Amino acid sequence: MIGVACALALWLVAIVVLVALGKRSRSRELVSVIPNLVVLFRGLLVDPRVPRSSKGWLWFALAWCISPIDLIPEFVPVAGPLDDAIVAALVLRHVLRRTDRAVLTDHWRGDPATLDAIIRFGATR
Repeated sequence: MIGVACALALWLVAIVVLVALGKRSRSRELVSVIPNLVVLFRGLLVDPRVPRSSKGWLWFALAWCISPIDLIPEFVPVAGPLDDAIVAALVLRHVLRRTDRAVLTDHWRGDPATLDAIIRFGATR
């Protein structure tokens, strides 16, 4: 829970900074990215076009994030509180590489440019 709270706090700080810098469109994108990722993950879990191995990783990430047991203890700086976010990002990267873009687009509810940026991030090696 501490990790989720830290990640949420960083997300909110980033939104406030973007608004303060006058980048309201960027802040709106950031506000919607987490809910849109949740919708994307949920849609991919039930879509028959998604490879079974990717669905397995999505279930693993879900179990990891809701589990009160952490592999990296909370007292470890940076990685401890953020291990849930790290696991979710790694699983997202795996799924993006193995799922057809059309499937991702079907389940994405946000700005298509944001999805493009997420796909570019996932494609980097």
